Amino acid sequence: MNDDDLDALIARADLDGLVRMIDDLCSSRDWPGLLQVRDRSRSAVETGRQLWPAATLAEYRLALLADAEHVAIVLDESDGLSGRFTIGPLTEVAAQHHAWGDLEELLEGGPRATFVAHERAIRGEPVDTVDLAPVLDIPPTLADWEPDYALATYSENGGEFPAPDLPDDWRDIVTTSGSEELDDDVDLSLRQLVEPWTTSSNGRAEVVCVSGDAGAALGALGLRRARVCDLTPSEAIAWLAWAGASGGAHGRRPGAAAGRFGAWWFLASLGDLLDDWPVDPDELGELADELRWYRWNGYEPEVGWSLQILIEDPENGVAWALTALDQD
Repeated sequence: MNDDDLDALIARADLDGLVRMIDDLCSSRDWPGLLQVRDRSRSAVETGRQLWPAATLAEYRLALLADAEHVAIVLDESDGLSGRFTIGPLTEVAAQHHAWGDLEELLEGGPRATFVAHERAIRGEPVDTVDLAPVLDIPPTLADWEPDYALATYSENGGEFPAPDLPDDWRDIVTTSGSEELDDDVDLSLRQLVEPWTTSSNGRAEVVCVSGDAGAALGALGLRRARVCDLTPSEAIAWLAWAGASGGAHGRRPGAAAGRFGAWWFLASLGDLLDDWPVDPDELGELADELRWYRWNGYEPEVGWSLQILIEDPENGVAWALTALDQD
């Protein structure tokens, strides 16, 4: 990279030119040069030049494509600016192509390192938990009862965030009203799960818990007619984790590791296990198997981001209906 060329682009606040330079540096795998573009574009704000898009793109490309040494630089815990505007959390972006074994010795033992480790474990890499900061409080290695989670796929200029495959063999369900509504921790755990949808976007979330069955829960949610599909526990957990990983229409994406944690936390709230956190994974898996899970729909068109799950606890005679929706 020619320093004079970079100086000229910075002086002119030439975003198009900087993007072309970033493309060229990626093609030549000039990671020190790309890091310099990030740093110079970021510091240009002090002179009134708004070059954050170039800084963000350079940082994102480094996390996605660079060698482990430069990935560790953009994941530096002391850098509070890194990753603020990228399309996905840098920990998730970096985990797509970089093994934990290559990054472990280069990263400080802080929260970002832990999130990278969990992202890599979700992708099937064995991860040693000894030196991980306890910021998630769940094992990085997937339990036997967990699903294959729907993962983001990042490219140089964007990302794809697929939802899990869900059944669509709908059947009608009779809704009833008048059941006793109960207080529990599930409402708060759902709101924490989809917080980016409701605080940084246009989303809404609601949960009801009733003494009764699935139809009573839907009635308490205000539905007069609805349809359902059976879900396996694995399908339901995958859907919960996808919602927790997503930023919705306009919110900041937390990533797969955060989504998986949110699904565990939500499941623990169903079993009134939050006071015993961190929970035993086997106990949580047994709880998931004891519950009945459904996907529900009020015959409305499905648009945007949606999480509509119905849960029955037949042993205790309790049911929950939850809905979280977000749109552009």
